[in-house]
Amino acid sequence: MDDEYAKLIRRMNPPRVVIDNNACENATVIQVDSVNKHGILLDIVQVLSDMNLVITKAYISSDGVWFMEVFNVIDRNGKKIRDKEVIDYIQRRLENNPGFAPSMRESVGVVPSEEHTSIELTGIDRPGLLSEVCAVLTDLHCNVVNAEIWTHNNRAAAVVHVTDDSTGFAINDPSRLSTIRDLLCNVLRGNSDPKMARTTLSPHGVTNRDRRLHQIMFADRDYEKRVEKTGQRVIRDGDTSSFPHVTAIDCIEKDYTVVTMRAKDRPKLLFDIVCTLTDMEYVVYHGVVQTIRTEAYQEFYIRHVDGFPISSEAERDRLIQCLEAAIERRASEGMELELSAEDRVGLLSDITRIFRENSLCIKRAEISTENGKAKDTFYVTDVTGNPVDPKIIDSIRRQIGDAALQVKHNSSLSQKDTRSTTMRNLFGNFFKARSFQNSKLIRSYS
Repeated sequence: MDDEYAKLIRRMNPPRVVIDNNACENATVIQVDSVNKHGILLDIVQVLSDMNLVITKAYISSDGVWFMEVFNVIDRNGKKIRDKEVIDYIQRRLENNPGFAPSMRESVGVVPSEEHTSIELTGIDRPGLLSEVCAVLTDLHCNVVNAEIWTHNNRAAAVVHVTDDSTGFAINDPSRLSTIRDLLCNVLRGNSDPKMARTTLSPHGVTNRDRRLHQIMFADRDYEKRVEKTGQRVIRDGDTSSFPHVTAIDCIEKDYTVVTMRAKDRPKLLFDIVCTLTDMEYVVYHGVVQTIRTEAYQEFYIRHVDGFPISSEAERDRLIQCLEAAIERRASEGMELELSAEDRVGLLSDITRIFRENSLCIKRAEISTENGKAKDTFYVTDVTGNPVDPKIIDSIRRQIGDAALQVKHNSSLSQKDTRSTTMRNLFGNFFKARSFQNSKLIRSYS
């Protein structure tokens, strides 16, 4: 009965969205007032992330059954959102308040869409793994339409959308689907324990792809074994400034747990944090997000969905580990290579084979095709995790085509961050000066 009443309240009070280009000098301000429900913050942040908007500042506050969020956003070029069609589309998406369920605990069936078949993969990461997966898919007459691959803490996860290379549609034959699943599982398994590799064929559009990758890696417990991994990185890089720093402390007087994060800013950082908090069944009651130069700061007042703050040191440590993992999974480690070429069956298999033969290790990849064009982004290191020799890249570009493969960014050549302690102290004072219970929080976005 209570659930039906809550649904009625939400139908009678749809989200109210105000998009303002005059309230702030250097950003478009989006304010959303909505009936409160678990996951509403993630729904909104996901819409903004799907639109490739960069969130430079945000204020979040809930009071009983009502929820208010204010976001300062810019496009990828650092400009305000001026296109009226884009503004209207954002407004419609937010006011429709789509639900991007289901939760990670709900099962996923083997029901391909008419457009493509979605394949979820997870296993132990190793050099050449993506190349082997692509070779199997090509041999099985599967064309990769788009995909995203993440690696973290020696684990790998991927969501791959494929079609039949002869029809261009989803693969519907149960026997063929079973063969695809079994052969991919054999590749992922390698010489490891069979339990450490999984292949799932799932319906298209059930869950946002980025959120699904977080869920897959969370279920695979990639957040564990961080100490050893971090120790190796510190020795190699000699610099921990780009590492996420997460804390979780008690706010006894308000009965919250206060979670603070400092990390190198990047696209979709807020989405990754909110996605993890939501899927771990925490509720954000109040929060502040701020970006200063290249560094992002976030502070959230949270409780578990049962209304209680974190009650044990073990739960606190697990939350910190999971949030650090969520930040690290999408980190742009290594050299960024961008492939732009005419799409064809087997293209991805050929490209990843060339990478493997030249001892490149793919740390992350984004694969997409549109209008017959393939546009793929790879983040690569050598097999030991060190920067790639430029001579090897030159050789690979000659094999693939200088115009087709471009070096977009090399994180190993980036200058070390020289952020001052003063800046961090100023931001710390910013948090202390804010009263999340004060309605002025919402009015101060300009």
